[in-house]
Amino acid sequence: MNYVAEMGHLIRTSDPESWIAEVFSAKAVAAGGVIRRHSGWVEREIGRARFVDEVRARGFHLLETGDHFIVVCHGGPVRMLF
Repeated sequence: MNYVAEMGHLIRTSDPESWIAEVFSAKAVAAGGVIRRHSGWVEREIGRARFVDEVRARGFHLLETGDHFIVVCHGGPVRMLF
C-alpha cells in the first residue's frame, strides 16, 4: 500500500482490489478461521459498504465490536454464547 499525507490525513494511493485480495488471502481465511480488522482502516481502504459486500459475497459472517470488524470465514452456523 502506498500513502500520501494530505492536510493531516493519510490518503490511500493503491488499488482497493489489491487490499481486498491481501485481506482475504490470509491463512486464517483459507482455514475457515477468523480475521479482525480495525473499522477505521477498512473505511480508509475500501469503505464499510464495500467490505460488507465482500464478506457477504464469500458467504462469511461479519461481526462488529467496538472499533473492529470480526470476520468468521465460513458459512456455517455461528452461535453467540453470552
